[in-house]
Amino acid sequence: MSVFAGKVVVVTGASQGIGHALCCELASQGPRLVLAARDGGRLEVVAAECRALGAETLVVPTDVSVKADCDALIDRTLAHFGCLDVLVNNAGAGMIARFDETKDLTVYESLMRVNYLSGVWLTHRALPALTRSRGLIVAIASLAGLAGVPTRTGYSASKHAVIGFFDALRAELHGTGVGVTIVCPDFVISQIHKRALGPDGRPLGKSPMQETKIMTAEACARLTVQAMAKRRRLAILSLRGRVGRFVRLLAPGLIDQIARKAVREGK
Repeated sequence: MSVFAGKVVVVTGASQGIGHALCCELASQGPRLVLAARDGGRLEVVAAECRALGAETLVVPTDVSVKADCDALIDRTLAHFGCLDVLVNNAGAGMIARFDETKDLTVYESLMRVNYLSGVWLTHRALPALTRSRGLIVAIASLAGLAGVPTRTGYSASKHAVIGFFDALRAELHGTGVGVTIVCPDFVISQIHKRALGPDGRPLGKSPMQETKIMTAEACARLTVQAMAKRRRLAILSLRGRVGRFVRLLAPGLIDQIARKAVREGK
């Protein structure tokens, strides 16, 4: 069944990685996709792929770290399509650096704007339309939002904020018909690792991950769309993550050890 056929779906961070894969995964169902990211040229390429798969598309170049851009994205969507059914807060930035080696603390502010505040701004602007459509809000969080991950202090903090905000919002929206789905992927093959900010505040330029050992963006997108279709509260996309959530209650030190090993081995 094509759950998202004809639905207006906004996806941020749509130019690459998980966002690109999500758009392609949704496209075969025939939605009306709104693709948002900073790189307009890359968005046009993804939009063409999605149209070939059966979607109608609208490209809106957007810097989600700027509130005015977030507001404009929702306004453009409503002006073009007249409604909004699904908002996927996917855009994100990474950080890979020990806190005691970090020289530029503005990294922490940047991560909060991109990973957390963008979702707040977009959701606030979109909520009246989503209430009318009894729609769905999707937050792409991370396992790092459920447990601290070494060398990802700023990233973990921003993703903890994402989960806390959207959990609280779900409770507030009870009875409105608006659903909230939080997705927590494990490590995923994505440009986010290469673009992750290092201790000097500049992108690393290369991924420290063993990409043959971690989930593909396509697999992540497939599981995410399944969770969206079922309007699941929380989707943890790896067995390691699902088991770890419960082990943490009984043996939190063991989870720290597992996290250190995962980071050290890059998988």
